[in-house]
Amino acid sequence: MSFKIRSPVSRKHVAVVHNRLAAVAGAITLGLAAMFIARLGDVAQKMFLSLVAVSPYAPFVVTPLVFAGVVHVTIQSFPTARGSGIPQVMAAIQHPEHQNNGDLLSLRTAWAKLAGTIAMLLVGGSVGREGPTVQISAALMVAVNRWMKVPITSGVIIAGGAAGVAAAFNTPLAGVAFAIEELASAFEQKVAVMVMLTVMIAGLVSLSLSGDYVYFGVIDGVMPVRTMLIVSPIAGVLGGVFGGLFARSLIAMTRLGSGWRLRLKAHPVLFAAACGLIVAIMGWSTNGLTWGTGYETTRLLLTGQTPPMIFGPAKFIASLATALSGAPGGIFAPALAVGAGLGQMISGFFPASATGAIVLLGVAGYFTGVVRAPMTAVIIVMEMTADRTMILPLFATALIADAVSALICRHKLYHALSLPFRVSRTPKSKGIAA
Repeated sequence: MSFKIRSPVSRKHVAVVHNRLAAVAGAITLGLAAMFIARLGDVAQKMFLSLVAVSPYAPFVVTPLVFAGVVHVTIQSFPTARGSGIPQVMAAIQHPEHQNNGDLLSLRTAWAKLAGTIAMLLVGGSVGREGPTVQISAALMVAVNRWMKVPITSGVIIAGGAAGVAAAFNTPLAGVAFAIEELASAFEQKVAVMVMLTVMIAGLVSLSLSGDYVYFGVIDGVMPVRTMLIVSPIAGVLGGVFGGLFARSLIAMTRLGSGWRLRLKAHPVLFAAACGLIVAIMGWSTNGLTWGTGYETTRLLLTGQTPPMIFGPAKFIASLATALSGAPGGIFAPALAVGAGLGQMISGFFPASATGAIVLLGVAGYFTGVVRAPMTAVIIVMEMTADRTMILPLFATALIADAVSALICRHKLYHALSLPFRVSRTPKSKGIAA
């Protein structure tokens, strides 16, 4: 009799342990994958810089051609690999039962996303690897759970995407915050446990392979209260305005329209080549500052150094052109770089204040303006710089930027971009999507 009472409980415990083992295996796998993507991305950027050093005018030919080629292949063969990757994950969360045979989080799509992103970095595209890492990580988590015969649920996908953010930036708290703000519309306790488990394991893998590094290095930003009360609203308003314009532009290109938008969508490959030419012009005019993710220039700005003031506007144009092209690639890192350039411009009006601290506010303001996730923005900036002294001005900046961006762009970027993927699990449209 007692055996019959305990048996269902035992089976339930076995299932829970099995699910946890699948989560651990998936987290280890995606943690290793995130490190591989990061290293591959760094190599790709160095190879491009070597090409430019040998032939400074090569980008005017190579960049447009590769932009066009990548977009052509993506549209024809891998439509679910276009753009950032985060909208695809958000769409997959709505219908997790379809992901066993769907394209949004298939390994085929993950490989295409990786290849397309690296190809863009090889020609100086202003893309980040963090968004693609989110989609690839979610795909790996789905694959591992499928191989271990664990049901694919929204929690599995959310956990994979959140761990991708954590592993890409080495920011575990930001991974959890991103899951709460962006990936999970209804955050349940079971999902919370799985997210924290996978984020922790992925973070440990990153820590063991790359050491206890800080993404941008340790930044000491000190800002008097009087300066904070002036700079935070400025950074918030400007970040919200320009971030909202960026988001609105991307969303506009995904909507059905007439006139110039319809003509652009009718020739996506030619449009991608034109975007590549714009990226080449921006890189050439800034002596290479806008190539790639923008990580190095952002780090210089955060440490108080002063690249040319044109960096911010040029990076904004290069990032917008790259995203509008429809090629695979993320916008996280470029958004951080544009925000740093915005902070540099603001700091010019406050010469007596710490430049690094103001740049930090610019990063938080613009990043929030683009993605409309203020909590994620604050936590990710704090973890990437190991600076906890700026938490109050960062929160003030992010909240203002979120409100201002909402006035300019009513819809949140990733939620709006996920809609075409929700309509059909395998989109056939050959339009342009960011």
